[in-house]
Amino acid sequence: MRVAAQLRTSWREPLQVLSAFAGEPWAVGFLSGGRGPRARWSYLARRPDAVLTLGADDRRDPFKMLAEMLGPPGETARDGPPFQGGLAGLASYELGDRVEVLGLARSSDWPDLAVGLYSSVLAFDHQERQVIAVGRGYDEADSEQAAFEAMSWLQDLARPAMRGPLTQGLTASDAPAYEAAVAQVVARIHAGEIFQANIARSWTGRLTPGATPFDLLARLAGQSAAPFAAYQRLAGRAVVSNSPERFLQVDAAGDAETRPIKGTRPRGVDARADAALSAELAGSLKDRAENLMIVDLMRNDLARVCAPGSVKVPELFSVESFTNVHHLVSTVRGRLAAGNSAIDLLKAAFPPGSITGAPKVQAMKLIAQLESPRGPYCGSLFWAGADGAFDSSVLIRTAACVQDEAGWRIEARAGAGIVADSDPRAERIETEDKIAALLRALEGAP
Repeated sequence: MRVAAQLRTSWREPLQVLSAFAGEPWAVGFLSGGRGPRARWSYLARRPDAVLTLGADDRRDPFKMLAEMLGPPGETARDGPPFQGGLAGLASYELGDRVEVLGLARSSDWPDLAVGLYSSVLAFDHQERQVIAVGRGYDEADSEQAAFEAMSWLQDLARPAMRGPLTQGLTASDAPAYEAAVAQVVARIHAGEIFQANIARSWTGRLTPGATPFDLLARLAGQSAAPFAAYQRLAGRAVVSNSPERFLQVDAAGDAETRPIKGTRPRGVDARADAALSAELAGSLKDRAENLMIVDLMRNDLARVCAPGSVKVPELFSVESFTNVHHLVSTVRGRLAAGNSAIDLLKAAFPPGSITGAPKVQAMKLIAQLESPRGPYCGSLFWAGADGAFDSSVLIRTAACVQDEAGWRIEARAGAGIVADSDPRAERIETEDKIAALLRALEGAP
């Protein structure tokens, strides 16, 4: 796919467009909510030209296969969106076992990698309120045909969102057991085994009859839109994410960025309480230390593939506020060294440091001892553009949905970064603050 064509039309809401084909295997969406430069673009794609699924027993090199599937960089349409066709899909957390061989257990429900190659994409420019249909092909006629294909999706009949509860309730994993796991991690930190580990607990249940994973996505978007919300539908599987966290971004020139989140406070009941909680987070030595450890880890990950001296930290300990929580966020940037690509960066940095710990490999070993296989949780939904650009989320605030003869099973997790002075009860409460928006969307009205 060497060239691109684009067609522009008036604004449509991306969720309404996606609703018409959200049940199709390999439908995918990157849905930026909120405001600001990180929430400008949303993308939808369907009907990939080729797909790649790697299970635990498939020992082919996933990163080599991604690079081969994407091919050499091609031309893009001038003044077009950042993503103009290419790869899009899921890297499960256990894909990290292909980077450092740790013998991680797998869930039979989820592959390590599930990616499609898309020549037709709908891009939604929230800033300019335009929809851009992008097509890629081997010549002008081929690319224009692909653009017309994307434009035709706007004519599909939108499906109304389901009203009422989407589940009869989720069952949380045992709270005392989670606090005991946190206490064990703290003891192992004091013993010098690690500095930090992100330990999660799970909530499981079923969607009500007639409800679909897309209904959850739509509900979340209406209640607590996040800048890195995303959706992927596979055969009998779906990932629904309302993530606030960017994992890796690379532009076509090779400039790379990661924005790790570490440090959380709930939103206050009124403006004064909310401001006090934000200030408390900004001044917390524990949360700043937790954040700094991951910043150092991500600096090291980027330095593996970036030009010497290019890795910088332009933003440290910034408080960002979302519907349910305040987060402490930092920014790390670098420039890819000559000969390296975004796929090389993905391999160097996967899985995200903010949801593993430091040192990363030892933290992952400890996580494997305390948790069942994570699957999509703490993995990434990403796109890799034909021009070398790349963007991805960290799959937190995420539901993994699996269809069986009785309907849809659902699992969601929430974790906390455990450090030397962590209090088990406080860390358990933090997981409940983080999962609150997803539970409200499942159990409440739109």
